[in-house]
Amino acid sequence: MKPEHDPIPVLLRGLNLAHMARLYPEACAQAEREGWSPRHLLRHLCEAEAAQREQNRLARLLKESCLPGSKTLDSLDLQRLPDKPRRHLPQLLEGGFLERAENVLCFGLPGRGKTHYLAAVGRELVLRHQKRVLFVTTHKLVTLLLTAKRDLKLPGQIAKLLHFDAIVLDDLGYVQQTQEEMEVLFTFFSECYERRSLLISSNLVFSKWDQIFKNPMTTLAAIDRLVHHALILEFDGESRRTPKTAAATAAAARPGPEGPGRATPVPPSP
Repeated sequence: MKPEHDPIPVLLRGLNLAHMARLYPEACAQAEREGWSPRHLLRHLCEAEAAQREQNRLARLLKESCLPGSKTLDSLDLQRLPDKPRRHLPQLLEGGFLERAENVLCFGLPGRGKTHYLAAVGRELVLRHQKRVLFVTTHKLVTLLLTAKRDLKLPGQIAKLLHFDAIVLDDLGYVQQTQEEMEVLFTFFSECYERRSLLISSNLVFSKWDQIFKNPMTTLAAIDRLVHHALILEFDGESRRTPKTAAATAAAARPGPEGPGRATPVPPSP
């Protein structure tokens, strides 16, 4: 039968096997040349379709994740990571903490690699385990939740977010929150508690979280929900962004002929 008269590609497309339909003519020709059995041909086409579908799914997951493309595991400088984050990295890449709805909380001054670390973990969760991950800044998330609340759609918006297996929440505490913004953020944390994993980066240690949530009781309640099932990692050392500037700052902080300088304070471990 001439290829143009063969109904099988049309049938394959009708069954949503588009990749298999595209490969079918070439695969048939190869089967004739190499003497494949019908079973071998069918297996070849099915495996190709399955591989293409997995590739398409990963592409969709990466697109919806909004993960920064430059912050990958390959570009993460493991030698510059503090000891504890480096030791726990293999465990996080296994992804078991998602099944237990455990959180990962990263603390440190700006430029210490917190965002890169969490973004790299998030990307590997997609690529290795096909998990649904969302990367979002705290400011953007709060804006999204606040808009939903004003439209009387906050429960529905939170339900959509809970469809993700993990949410990477970047820069918590970087921008001061109003009372209304604090309330929707606290509501979000409460809904995620023991249901979904949050991977959070913050430049504020827990003792300063009253700057985020304003009310002491709300602050304690938020911290309690986040740390109940959590891995806490501290990122110290020099800034990754401007190593020369960081080195100059450290040098200026050392005692000199005119007396000791003043070093930038490093927050204590949470």
